[in-house]
Amino acid sequence: MNVLLAVRMYVSKMIQDSGPGMKVLIMDRETIGMVSVAYAQSEILQKEVYLFEQIDKCGHGPVMKHLKCVVFLRPSQENIQLLASELKSPRYGVYYIYFSGIISKAFIKVLAESDEQEVVREIQEFYADYFAIGPHLFSLNLEKPIHGMEWVPSCLQRSVQGVVSVLLSLKKNPIIRYQSFSPLARRLAESIRDTILKESSLFHFQRGEGVPLLLILDRRCDPITPLLNQWTYQAMVHELLTIKNNRVSLIGVPGAPKDMSEVLLSAEQDEFYANNMYLNFGDIGQTIKSLMEEFQAKAKSHQKVESIADMKAFVENYPHFKKMSGTVTKHVTLVGELSRLVTQHNLLEVSEAEQELACQEEHSQSLTKIRRFLGTDQIRDLDAARLVFLYAIRYNKHPNKDIVGLIELLRRRGTPVKLIDTVDDMVRYANSGEIAGSSIFTTKDVTKITEKIFKGLKGVENVFTQHSPVLKDIIDNMVKGRLSEEAFPFVGSESTSGRNQDVVIFMVGGVTHEESFAVHQFCRANAGIRIALGGTHIHNSQSFMSEVDAAVKYSHAGNAKYPHNPAPSGTGCHSKLT
Repeated sequence: MNVLLAVRMYVSKMIQDSGPGMKVLIMDRETIGMVSVAYAQSEILQKEVYLFEQIDKCGHGPVMKHLKCVVFLRPSQENIQLLASELKSPRYGVYYIYFSGIISKAFIKVLAESDEQEVVREIQEFYADYFAIGPHLFSLNLEKPIHGMEWVPSCLQRSVQGVVSVLLSLKKNPIIRYQSFSPLARRLAESIRDTILKESSLFHFQRGEGVPLLLILDRRCDPITPLLNQWTYQAMVHELLTIKNNRVSLIGVPGAPKDMSEVLLSAEQDEFYANNMYLNFGDIGQTIKSLMEEFQAKAKSHQKVESIADMKAFVENYPHFKKMSGTVTKHVTLVGELSRLVTQHNLLEVSEAEQELACQEEHSQSLTKIRRFLGTDQIRDLDAARLVFLYAIRYNKHPNKDIVGLIELLRRRGTPVKLIDTVDDMVRYANSGEIAGSSIFTTKDVTKITEKIFKGLKGVENVFTQHSPVLKDIIDNMVKGRLSEEAFPFVGSESTSGRNQDVVIFMVGGVTHEESFAVHQFCRANAGIRIALGGTHIHNSQSFMSEVDAAVKYSHAGNAKYPHNPAPSGTGCHSKLT
């Protein structure tokens, strides 16, 4: 159940299958990202790949018949046309072609007719049609896939392709369940089931005793988690600096080295990050100090080059020393910037107020504290607005609520109009999940789960990490066999009372690093349970706000750009994804 390992094995195999010799790797806009999150460029270079090209930017490059060409593309119509053009006038000796998903016979025919010089040696489907951010976390990098509480058709199609690819890469033929309050989850679940039935020859995997489960959730079941400040290393970096395909931009960061405009944060290639990505911010400072001390000790030993033996040792250890130097610089820069932002924006105080809103039932106290925050210029407009979002979602049905008064305070402090308008959007977004499932929420099981949206863990010592995502309770109930069929129905006639040991969870509307951490903790505490978590996107608070804005405001029926017709096979959201 390791999605990162699955993608790495596919990439390794496609390069190895082309045999020894110098190679060029041609990809598209999306597969470049899919490969880059799984493999470092230096690793691929070691496999005799010396040239990288993007299919839509190849143009009429030089002819190099001595090179083998490995092609890895999404099976979209645009890519097929570009590849057909390449094959009609081949620049390389032979071509090994791999598609990240299921390709139609019609597309294969187009390629066969274009291969007049018979340079194609192989065409295969390698199911790596997703971004494997970590061993148990994947994303489709779809921004704003829901408009007017309806799927954007191309994004629905892309989500089907992505989840089917995950299942095939993990070799799972699952039963499928979804959250009944969500038409979005149901439509995706049914579309995936239709694809599995249509491509039944691909899903010939034996289920064994533990039946695999695909669980489709809707972000609206927990709109709180993406709005909270985070205090574990990975989640903090994403919240305050933004991680995109495991990369963080340091442009504009005070004190960042000039040659370090972007850094890679990959547990696969950075041992320090792998060991500390889930640590609380307070503990990171100590581990950074230990890393610095270790580096300084090695640096001193390298200063003593007095003999031939010293020179030999220096040369042998230099690559490791150079790598360690880069690691130290990277993490000291990141932690320094996080610390600066926490202090500058008073995020400790803000986060404490957020946690109280999310986890405690103290309306009057919370309202007073928010009013005090809104009356000061010591916090950002973004944080002021987030406190109002949380209050509005939490207390929009409280008899003494004062959402209007808080909005007025936002106006007085000069908060951007877009943030103020988002208050109403957040309430409508959160309520749409509740209203859609109002008949379901009367059941005992679901009531217990939904209450957890604003409930912390008993006995939590850290005031900044009281909040527990709803996902954690859904997983716990699932493993214990307590998810009711009324709240989480099965697709089709399949159902089971057996234990689900291998589970793929996909959240329509995106997931968060806090939820990824919850899955990591759960699997460590429950041996034998394997979970892969994915979503349309991996959110921080700002990307989530943009998603809510699109989901609530756009009128799907009245938007001619997104008609009610299925997207052509292989298309991505908004036709172009970066």
